[in-house]
Amino acid sequence: MVRTRFAPSPTGYLHIGGARTALFSWAFARQNRGRFILRIEDTDTERHTEDAVTAIYESMRWLGLDWDEGPFRQMDRLDRYRAVADELVAQGKAYPCYASKEELDEMREAQRARGEKPRYDGRWRPENAKGRTPPAGAKPVVRFRNPETGDVAWNDLVKGPISISNRELDDLVILRADGVPTYNFGVVVDDLDMQITHVIRGDDHVNNTPRQINIYEALGAAVPKFGHVPMILGADGEKLSKRHGAVSVTQYDEDGYLPEALVNYLARLGWSHGDDEMFSVDQFIEWFDLGHISRSPAQFNPEKALWLNQQYIKKADAARLAGLVGPRIERDGGKLAGGPPLEAVVDLLKPRAQSLAELADAAMIFYGDARPTEELLAQHLTDEAKGALRGLRGRLAALAAWEAPAISAAIAETVKATGLKMPKVAVPLRVIVFGQPQTPDIAPVLALAGKERVLERLARFAG
Repeated sequence: MVRTRFAPSPTGYLHIGGARTALFSWAFARQNRGRFILRIEDTDTERHTEDAVTAIYESMRWLGLDWDEGPFRQMDRLDRYRAVADELVAQGKAYPCYASKEELDEMREAQRARGEKPRYDGRWRPENAKGRTPPAGAKPVVRFRNPETGDVAWNDLVKGPISISNRELDDLVILRADGVPTYNFGVVVDDLDMQITHVIRGDDHVNNTPRQINIYEALGAAVPKFGHVPMILGADGEKLSKRHGAVSVTQYDEDGYLPEALVNYLARLGWSHGDDEMFSVDQFIEWFDLGHISRSPAQFNPEKALWLNQQYIKKADAARLAGLVGPRIERDGGKLAGGPPLEAVVDLLKPRAQSLAELADAAMIFYGDARPTEELLAQHLTDEAKGALRGLRGRLAALAAWEAPAISAAIAETVKATGLKMPKVAVPLRVIVFGQPQTPDIAPVLALAGKERVLERLARFAG
């Protein structure tokens, strides 16, 4: 059975790169009817926060990336890492190292001075440390005894064949002096215990892979298949950062993205299925395969992401959108009670909205205190406009049915009777009823605003 995992370090919120890695790993498991495991790699105790852990859980749930097992926490498994490290030491495949930080710094400085690549020189390997007495009171780290010859090779599921010489690798620390595992050791023990079959992660981990493969083989364990996904760059080709619009997943929620829109966009960052731009999550799972992941970095385009969000909002159910927009309106001071049905308002406004934030902002003309500024009134509410609006008020008051077609006809009659162009009537009408010169088609918005409000505003401003 296929078993994949997502194993973030909670040193910050879940960002676009991590979310895409999680999505690909999740989709691969779902496509193969396998299991998806969530693991929190929290051994960096100085940098990790519980707020970040909570944000990771919330982001995963919001995106719909449900996990089958976990979440597991590495700090709950310290005894297991120590036991495996002891096993390797007992077999001569790892050893205690008593070198101090100062001693190692001097060693690396001397290597640089000789033009050599800085690396651990194996001074505490058993054969090199014969006759040496460990410093009194020193707590050793445990180092893995890396093979000195041969190559580490694997067929990467994304990048193809990769081979690295063991001469490029030194004896890495696998267990710190306080008993906490280093990344490369902890991840191997976790993936081994959790029976991970496929490791899908960013290509910044390519250099870690040969070290991990050597540890797997030292433990006599089957090596999982690896797929390293290229990084995401900004449109300028530079490393992705906040200035490119790449913020945390929780911020996309706050900014008014629909989760399925962001999932769709993330799926297309470095993966494709022909020319298909929009597809459901179910369709993505059916289509997904690692062979169609690009070997080149993907480029993040915030404008494209926003456009895609707009397409999803356009086709979203109005009742669902109303449930998402309502809290935003009230948070911003709007009052839903006494206003038109929010579902109808959303249905009218959603074709223009790129985000839920824009949709909520546009809906405030119905639920907020729409007060036109003196500048707008001076610009648009001229004497001739007031005269036309007084005539319009009479026509609107006489309507038996307060519906968009009848309202539209009353406005058209007013335009014809006054000889004014439509904007000379419609724009000041918008200003006095909604406090702004631009809205969607005037008749439908007036119909939603309600007869009482429209007539009251006309009487107050036009006389």
